[in-house]
Amino acid sequence: MTRRSSSVTIRDVARQAGVSVATVSRYINQNVPVSPEVAERLEKVLTRLRYVPHAAARHLASRKTRVVGLLLNNLHNDFFVPLLNGVESVIREKGYNLIVATYHANSRDYAQPPIGPHNTDGLLVFADGLMDDDLVNLHNSGFPMILIYRKSPPSLPIPSITVENLEATQKLVDHLIKVHNKKRILFLRGPIHQEDSIKRELGYRNALECNGIAFDENLVLNGDFERDVAYQAMDRFLGNGRRVAFDAVFSGDDDAAIGALEALQQHGLKVPEEIAVIGFDDLGFAPFLNPPLTTVRAPTETVGRMAAERLFAILENQPANESTVILPTEIIYRRSCGCPY
Repeated sequence: MTRRSSSVTIRDVARQAGVSVATVSRYINQNVPVSPEVAERLEKVLTRLRYVPHAAARHLASRKTRVVGLLLNNLHNDFFVPLLNGVESVIREKGYNLIVATYHANSRDYAQPPIGPHNTDGLLVFADGLMDDDLVNLHNSGFPMILIYRKSPPSLPIPSITVENLEATQKLVDHLIKVHNKKRILFLRGPIHQEDSIKRELGYRNALECNGIAFDENLVLNGDFERDVAYQAMDRFLGNGRRVAFDAVFSGDDDAAIGALEALQQHGLKVPEEIAVIGFDDLGFAPFLNPPLTTVRAPTETVGRMAAERLFAILENQPANESTVILPTEIIYRRSCGCPY
């Protein structure tokens, strides 16, 4: 009677096929060719014994998991849908699996990241998903990585894919000032550690300065790129009896813009008649808000796809491209800023 496959070892296969264990391993892992005669003999023995290689053992032997990791700091908003779509399209085409995990590198709880060299072949790291020290250590160990929505730490050539933030933000805020005569523009700031958030705030400040408008810290609230956080910040601001005058809101991203619009509506303020609102990203819902949202169109899905393609170029030992790619963005004018379209 044939034994169950779970009890059959690679040594059993080698003995019955009359070859070495190393030859069986080479045939199973397909990393070194064997002769057609040996391959045929091994295939018959493997079938008869119903031998199934242990996946973990194969991975250890080949040092390949056929898994790619995507490390995020949260999954709380709609921004990640097109990003994941872009990544997954390449992963699927390559026949790999994708592990998505969240990790709060800034929490200082010293927990190890849930994904990395121990369970993936390479890693896509979003924004501040890892601290610089972690990136240095992984890079020095030779582990394949691509950074998304942030540049590599100084003197560390980790490839990265991001979008243009500063110039687009400055042009859009400038549009509020020059076209719609807005002078008191409230800013819903994103996460303070994220490069996108920093660049967008700098664009906001540059636009004010270029138009002779003083920066007012009282007009800066924490939106954190999340609609609930933005809503609560705006609600508190508008409910304050000492309300600071403002005539427009620049929300650091479209998700936060939803929270801002809801708070403004609940407090009886009309958009754009009384308060103009602008966002960033041009997520799928932006044209369908009431009013439709003026924003900056960022190629989020393309970022995900390009990041995954560059990671596989490393995994497949292809020639490296330039270290940092900055994709262009485009301003999309709609009614929320006061434009008639």
